[in-house]
Amino acid sequence: MTDGIIIKGIGGFYYVETADGVFECKARGNFRNQSISPLAGDRVKISVNEFENSENRIESIEKRKNSFIRPPVANLDRLFIISSTEAPGINPFIIDKMIAIAEYKNVEPVIVFTKIDLNDSYLKYADIYKNAGFKVICCDNTSANGADKVKDLLPGKISAFTGNTGVGKSSLLNCIDSRLALQTGETSKKLGRGKHTTRQSELFKINGGYVADTPGFSSIDLEKAEIIMKDELFDCFREFEEYFGKCRFSTCTHRDEKGCEICEAVRRGDIAESRHNSYVQMYNAVKDLKEWEVKK
Repeated sequence: MTDGIIIKGIGGFYYVETADGVFECKARGNFRNQSISPLAGDRVKISVNEFENSENRIESIEKRKNSFIRPPVANLDRLFIISSTEAPGINPFIIDKMIAIAEYKNVEPVIVFTKIDLNDSYLKYADIYKNAGFKVICCDNTSANGADKVKDLLPGKISAFTGNTGVGKSSLLNCIDSRLALQTGETSKKLGRGKHTTRQSELFKINGGYVADTPGFSSIDLEKAEIIMKDELFDCFREFEEYFGKCRFSTCTHRDEKGCEICEAVRRGDIAESRHNSYVQMYNAVKDLKEWEVKK
């Protein structure tokens, strides 16, 4: 048995990177019986068949740290949330939604502001997220200033970059590793999706780590695929933690109730109003949703 990591799956075949190279494998039939689909990022054990024209097989899959539906990937360590100062500009709700999903999935969120050479609108938001306890990196893609700070967080991790079209993901990745040959504003030669390409995920080796499915890992994909129920949302806003259990009423939803310590912290400026507004918007979107209505 050989240990490895799935770096790509397509058409029922899985490509597993091991210490001895990459092996094309089929999955054991019992995974299908257990409703388990191997994913890029899965740590696996494989059996290598030395006979010509015989299949190698994935024999077991280690317990996952997390998994995503769209795009399909497992064991993500870091999610780089990319936002640009201009075109399309900073949208704090999108950033907060992506952060919440990362926290919910036990993934470390890292906020990256790009195009900082165009204006200084990012400064206010950089302070908000730093004060909330997040890593924040500011990048000038024209000079590559800041890209090294992103690159330094890649070794030994499985990472993904998320952000909508135009935020500068391709330019940032070009600054990190020019061999990726990403075409700004076009489809990536190595990582992008043309209209005839599969929706299956793939991991790429960059600076001693893996980058998952970039730039196809979009905020739109994540928003559609991941729903956080109202009772779990509080834990996805880390600056709320110190106020847990301190509200006047145990049924407090932390939106606008009297005696709510979260709302008081917002009024004092200890919690950013934009962060609380995002929480309220996310809460209201799911407040009437029942567990049985959500397909897991």
